[in-house]
Amino acid sequence: MSENSGRAGRSRQLALLVLCLASLMVVLDGTIVVVALPSIQADLGFTTPSLAWVVNAYLVPFGGLLLLSGRLGDLIGRRRMFLIGVSVFTVASLLCGLAVNQAMLIVFRAVQGAGAALGSAVVLGMIVTLFPEQREQGRALGLFSFVQAAGASIGMVLGGVLTQGLSWHWTLLVNVPIGVFVVAATLVLVERDQGAGIRAGVDVLGAFLVTAGAMLLVYVIVDSGSPARRWSLLALSVALLAGFVPRQAKAPAPLLPLRLFRSRPLRGGNVVLVLAVCGMMGFQFLTALYLRQVLGLDALATGFAFVPTPIANAGVGLVFGPRLVNRFGVRPVLAGGLLIAAVGLLLLTRVPVDGNYFTDVLPALLLAGVGMGAAVPAVMGSAMAAESPEHTGVASGLVNTTLQIGSAMGTAILATVAAAHAGTMLGSGTARLEALAGGFRLAYFGGAIFVVAAVAAALVLVPMRLGAPEPQATSDAASPTVS
Repeated sequence: MSENSGRAGRSRQLALLVLCLASLMVVLDGTIVVVALPSIQADLGFTTPSLAWVVNAYLVPFGGLLLLSGRLGDLIGRRRMFLIGVSVFTVASLLCGLAVNQAMLIVFRAVQGAGAALGSAVVLGMIVTLFPEQREQGRALGLFSFVQAAGASIGMVLGGVLTQGLSWHWTLLVNVPIGVFVVAATLVLVERDQGAGIRAGVDVLGAFLVTAGAMLLVYVIVDSGSPARRWSLLALSVALLAGFVPRQAKAPAPLLPLRLFRSRPLRGGNVVLVLAVCGMMGFQFLTALYLRQVLGLDALATGFAFVPTPIANAGVGLVFGPRLVNRFGVRPVLAGGLLIAAVGLLLLTRVPVDGNYFTDVLPALLLAGVGMGAAVPAVMGSAMAAESPEHTGVASGLVNTTLQIGSAMGTAILATVAAAHAGTMLGSGTARLEALAGGFRLAYFGGAIFVVAAVAAALVLVPMRLGAPEPQATSDAASPTVS
């Protein structure tokens, strides 16, 4: 009996590694291509404004399709949805790597983004299903958190190596063998799950409203067009998303059942997550620019500069995070981790023009890694606290949508703050490097405000322990232990 139990445990661990490898592949794609953009521009003749669509064509369908993908995973089975998504992503990566003109690259980048959404949306749901016990689930979410943190840094390093050593094509072709391996390993290691079935119903109108609204919102965030167009599209996005809520209240088979939000941990976790991601993803983007534009590091050195963050993240998230949550509860670990990360951001509000990486940047990177290593598994467990197993897929899609929207919003807001303040300083006669550093300092302060707001939200909205009875809770509000 114990031998069978040991085999099952090893099989689950291997399945977790496969799921994390797939997530790493998707996260890598966000930065590995960014390093190759100058080479892509020179080879395919992109103008500077059009070059942004090599990234944006991927982000728009990725951000827009996550929620729908999570619901479809609940209906047809999360394993099947994962396999479809990884397969689409892999084939699209091959075609992107073989692109011979701008149109081919942008079209298949969009298909790649759709595949990433189909596969990514159900990963968290598959992880919490594999590891229902609280301590094991905490370690599993810690590994997932490490993969998310490490992916951006690894992508920068690998992008520089592949672009300089081979060509930009390999920044996309590298996904092909990984994707093939993930599909094969999933078929062997991950058990088939039974979805509710398409006959359970798909809310087509709701799917249109939320997918179109989310895609438009991501488009508005990443687009650099005229203010009038952006405000118009933002208004349309808000109208579509606002129409989605009453539709879910009336639909016989809602895409996002509103009763899902009876779970206090899920509500609080998603609010904390979007605020924390706004600050921390904006921080990564700003720090990369500071290292490149002010300190003068090249792309490869910049990628290596971020390596301490995922190492610190892994040390805390994989070793200490679950133990801290078990001993002290979700809320104090979450709030404490975020406070540590906020201190790291506040340290960066003092970065000088003639800064030194080891004294001015590294301490902040380590604090960010330690803080988020403690906070992310806790907030993920909270945000995934669906009332019932059949809603795990849509809860996973909701968390991934929150991550994507928060990341895009934080990067756009903080980059705008940095650029605007730098422009004002330049206009008043400040030297260029000092103006750039001044813009980054103000933006870092803005990022710290986001993270401190996440701390306040954690203290107010997240319960002490997941699954514990809440004060004055009704039977509808209670949710089972999920983390």
